[in-house]
Amino acid sequence: MAATPDVTGTPDVTAVPDVTVVVAVYDTMPYLTECLNSLLGQSIGRERLEVIAVDDGSTDDSGRELDRFAAEHPDVVTVVHQPNSGGPAAPSNRALELATGRFVYFVGSDDYLGEEALERMVACADADGSDVVVGRMAGVNGRYVHQKLYQEGRREVTLFDSALPFTLANTKLFRRELVEKYGLRFPEDMPVGSDQPFTVEACVRARRISVLADYTYYYAVRRGDASNITYRADHLSRLRCTARIMDHIAGLIPAGPRRDAVLRRHFEWELSKLVLDDFPALPLTTRREVCEGLTVLLDTYFTDGLREATGVKRRVRFGLARRGAVEELSRAIAEEAEHGAPPFLLEGDRAFAPYPGFRDAATGLDDRWYEVREPVAGRLAAGTELESAAWEQAGDDLTLALKVRIGVTGDTASAFVALARGALPKSADKPGARRLPEKAVRPEAVGEFTREPAGDGTGTLLTARIPVDRVRAERGVRVYVDVAGTTYEIPVRTGGLPLPLARRWGRATPYRASANRNPKGRLVITTALLWEPPPRMGVRLRRTLSRLKRKVTR
Repeated sequence: MAATPDVTGTPDVTAVPDVTVVVAVYDTMPYLTECLNSLLGQSIGRERLEVIAVDDGSTDDSGRELDRFAAEHPDVVTVVHQPNSGGPAAPSNRALELATGRFVYFVGSDDYLGEEALERMVACADADGSDVVVGRMAGVNGRYVHQKLYQEGRREVTLFDSALPFTLANTKLFRRELVEKYGLRFPEDMPVGSDQPFTVEACVRARRISVLADYTYYYAVRRGDASNITYRADHLSRLRCTARIMDHIAGLIPAGPRRDAVLRRHFEWELSKLVLDDFPALPLTTRREVCEGLTVLLDTYFTDGLREATGVKRRVRFGLARRGAVEELSRAIAEEAEHGAPPFLLEGDRAFAPYPGFRDAATGLDDRWYEVREPVAGRLAAGTELESAAWEQAGDDLTLALKVRIGVTGDTASAFVALARGALPKSADKPGARRLPEKAVRPEAVGEFTREPAGDGTGTLLTARIPVDRVRAERGVRVYVDVAGTTYEIPVRTGGLPLPLARRWGRATPYRASANRNPKGRLVITTALLWEPPPRMGVRLRRTLSRLKRKVTR
């Protein structure tokens, strides 16, 4: 027989609060104190607020701290004590049974709210008739919070036209009438991700969903010991829970682009995290089970549209898992972790990432799984670095001789080094490269160039001899390369390579040339006059010479 929950606190049931805040608690001291203080300090006022905190069998001082708050604020705080259930779903459901507010809001017991959060969200829901209101969240102590949804406030969004699928935590304001109408509750047999089925269904059923981005409403805290449940679940638990979530979504949204828009999040986040750097160290039986589970989900939900929209790194890992190529998958992950991504293989206007299994008949993955279709500026920038730099002087001419490694192999005929004025525009892709617009005019290659495979097979070496102009200028050294039909401009990083000393050259008019490392670690060539006659000195010199000439002829 289940133990009877112990309930303390006696909220005023004669007045209907505007919002009930649900707090599921398990061993979250000392974070719990800040959480509760942030609730009681809300600008909405305590007469409009109800807090229901459910202690799910805590073994630290969390239960006592909850009782202290309930004793000090009996008109606001209700505390329920129950045996541990293994996750936040059961305590959240218990709180929903007791909630009386017009709206319900869920907060993690290790997180806290901005002072005006509830007042602003309730006002928005009332003004716009919103059934769900999402306020901007921020991470604390390194907690990652996806930010794309919060780039701008929107009166109305859906799961299908926004970044909402990447923000499926239940930390939102829900109209309680909607929750009760559809009997929305949290599945209690899911150790992780149990809030997603609730949130997705609420968003599918809602008449309107609003996003507020004008204020930080919610602060998500990563505990110092990383003991948040999200960080503790093992691979197979996460796989099983993700499968439950995806099946639930499929029951709500018919197959097609709208379902793909939601499930894309689960392929990019939850399922991708199963094949990260820790995968090769898992027991072989676990790796096989992960691949088998991924195969079911890939066969069921990974449509051609999703596959085409997935970056090549994830796509290859999914493809290898689907083929049951456990060793090739483990090797692909381990080699990339140790050496970085493999250089792109260029073949005409196509580019491939030759991870293990590429064109291997035994693996049996079609080339399309390895083909690069997404922007790759970041990977090109990471794979482009200076190998050597030296001055070469012949008479009055100065040349900078460079060797630059780029992370591509194969057909590199379009790759060359050039000098460009100024910095990359602010719109440049990070980290330090950009796709040139189709109509952009790229600079002409200057000097002599040769291209040859790098000896270790990690890319292509561009050897360039660039004449240095006699003009005052500061110019960045950049590589231009075509990948999959797109031209990229890539600044050359110097790494820790020693640069040649500044060089003086020019007889009639002396110049100074220097190869420098700018604050971003990129190679810049600067030329400047060493000495220039004052503007009127030439006039005075001609007059003096004229007077001397007249004296000589007399």
